[in-house]
Amino acid sequence: MHHFCYQKDQLYCENIALRELAEAVGTPCYVYSYATLHQHFTVFDKAFAEVPHLICFSVKSNSNIAILNRIGLLGGGVDIVSGGELYRARKAGIPADRIVYSGVGKTVDEIDYALSEGILMFNIESTQELEAIAGRARSLGRKARIALRVNPDVDPKTHPYISTGMKKNKFGIDIENAVKAYERAQDLEHIEILGVDCHIGSQLTEIAPFVDTLRRLRVLVERLDRIGIPVRYLDLGGGLGIVYDQEAPPHPREYAQAILEELNGLSCTLIFEPGRVIVGNAGVLLSKVLYTKKTAIKNFIIVDAGMNDLIRPSFYGSYHQIQTVERPGSETRIVDVVGPICESGDFLARDRELPVVKSGDYLAVMSAGAYSFSMGSNYNSRPRPPEVLVKGDQYFIIRQRETWDDLVRGETIPDF
Repeated sequence: MHHFCYQKDQLYCENIALRELAEAVGTPCYVYSYATLHQHFTVFDKAFAEVPHLICFSVKSNSNIAILNRIGLLGGGVDIVSGGELYRARKAGIPADRIVYSGVGKTVDEIDYALSEGILMFNIESTQELEAIAGRARSLGRKARIALRVNPDVDPKTHPYISTGMKKNKFGIDIENAVKAYERAQDLEHIEILGVDCHIGSQLTEIAPFVDTLRRLRVLVERLDRIGIPVRYLDLGGGLGIVYDQEAPPHPREYAQAILEELNGLSCTLIFEPGRVIVGNAGVLLSKVLYTKKTAIKNFIIVDAGMNDLIRPSFYGSYHQIQTVERPGSETRIVDVVGPICESGDFLARDRELPVVKSGDYLAVMSAGAYSFSMGSNYNSRPRPPEVLVKGDQYFIIRQRETWDDLVRGETIPDF
């Protein structure tokens, strides 16, 4: 569910007409609904109310500090994958003991920063990383709290680029070698073992891969307990999908029921790392129609948002519903919606049946709250768009539109 709907003849975000917002702020721009964000987090959180748990929002999905701040005020933590994300989380007011640090390539500087902040735990991705973190903790006179990220070799049945839990993926430690790695961690003086971590992929629309993973993890947790390594935290990652087109992902209540049934009897705190399911449908990308163009075989709608603003269609072939900001008429046309970037792969939709539009009309690219602005770039020297948070009948610019000056900030021309 989301709070973007037509009222009379206009598409609204909560109580603000998107046309009015586009004309006030300019396009392209990202618009987020606070009510949707709040509802999605609360529903997910309440689904696990009967067990100890911590919801650690995936910062990579949407890293704006205003969004992170809202998550923190709702009682959530964050899952980070870089020192920059840790910096954002702390700037947003997320307590360090609600931060887990994932990612395969943590640098020495990033490890030291996380240790100095006192985060809840590192999710260790390899045995070499374990040794590196132990060494940095020893040098700093600290103890690093850790979980090992286990790769269960489960097919998540999602896009191969966002599949992370199979043997061919770069993430985690093979489940067959996990016990040996835990035994090594137990021998390291500056390591404190807190738990087990696993994340099998993103945009999952079936429960079965989660259940299959849990059954394998449970065997590991019970085996660790038998050899004197109790598991206090079980981090099950994220990955629950949303509706972009015709998907039918499980409701968080169904997801929770399946997980709790599989974990019945285990006494550990559960950690979840949702991102897309919290913020994906809480955001849209507003864009203005610049031109329409007809060739011998194609009809094009050329808009002011491009692959630098929203790369998912070009990168993954992803589908985003596109709605006219004015209530659409009955006449439609098969079109490609393309941006201003000088690449043939710069498109938001291909061969899509959409209402007929003209220059000056506005389009809303739906389900753009996750992995959209956060994957943006300045390609073709285009300033990144602003981000706007709507709450009721008010809006707040939570990131200013970049300027041309921003594009060259930090660059210098050598004297020679």
